Amino acid sequence: MSAASPPTISAISAMPASMSPLMFFSGQYLRHLNYEVCYVRNFTDVDDKIIDRANKTGEDPLSLSSRYCDEFHADMAHLQCLSPTVEPRVTTHMNQIIDLIKQIIDNGCAYTINGDVYFSVDKFPSYGRLSGRRLDDNQAGKRVAVDARKQNPADFALWKSAKEGEPYWESPWGPGRPGWHIECSAMSAAYLGHSFDIHGGGMDLVFPHHENEIAQSCAACRESNVNFWMHNGFVTIDHEKMSKSLGNFFTIREVIEKYHPLALRLFLVSTHYRSPINHSSAQLETASDRLFYIYQTLYDCEEILSKHDKGNMKDLIPSVTENCIKRFRCDFVDSMSDDLHTPVVLAALSEP
Repeated sequence: MSAASPPTISAISAMPASMSPLMFFSGQYLRHLNYEVCYVRNFTDVDDKIIDRANKTGEDPLSLSSRYCDEFHADMAHLQCLSPTVEPRVTTHMNQIIDLIKQIIDNGCAYTINGDVYFSVDKFPSYGRLSGRRLDDNQAGKRVAVDARKQNPADFALWKSAKEGEPYWESPWGPGRPGWHIECSAMSAAYLGHSFDIHGGGMDLVFPHHENEIAQSCAACRESNVNFWMHNGFVTIDHEKMSKSLGNFFTIREVIEKYHPLALRLFLVSTHYRSPINHSSAQLETASDRLFYIYQTLYDCEEILSKHDKGNMKDLIPSVTENCIKRFRCDFVDSMSDDLHTPVVLAALSEP
């Protein structure tokens, strides 16, 4: 990436269970290096899980998702995370989604069945290039119920026909709503074009979500490409993935009732974003103590410097200290430029 061709960033919205340094530092660091950054974070505000939850609580699905989006914003503000350049939602981008599906159909890579539209994986020979999986490895019916009407069990829905009690939108194939994967391709293309620099998300999205994104984007536009895929590891509890289905999850709000939000942030960046990070009270205590020590040190330095003439500041700094600071700056740039290696940066911070 060069200064003449500034990078753009697209990051999938991350719920609290997928907290990661990736969200915190990728955009900030690129801007620190004087790159122009366009950061897109999209929200899936209508899908099967949202509709199911809304039906159980008796709430309107769109109201439910909007409330959770607001809570997510509050959590990100507490953690002082970078705000996106633009934050599209599925429900406000139906035209773009429908247009992209039309392109895929026109290019012969999708087919319709009674109001449903499916992507044909057989028409995309390089399917699996991101995850390294072959079609033979896939187990039909493991994630989504098998539809006997499909030409290949691995074919995935681009558009789902309307079902009773569900929100729907009009389309050339009848009333319905988008499949999960198509929305991300449509929204990223709307703001970043079909080719951009960085696409982020959780490790669990590599397959099938991001694999399907590649297939449908390339099917719609042959020049579609993402230069770098960045996937964060999971937050775990006792080395088991934190999830609502297992009942072993905690929320950001619950943590910051006990600790300063920046202590949580420091805890999260103490592990490389691609690695799993195991939640423990002991590690949060350590992060909290370290955070206090850092800010106490900064305060002490300011107290000392405030008692001296600003014009003679350099005389106060011994050469050994100046060299220490220079080394840290070099370590900081080297480590952050090496795939955002935040743990090395934190270790290098100890000496100065």
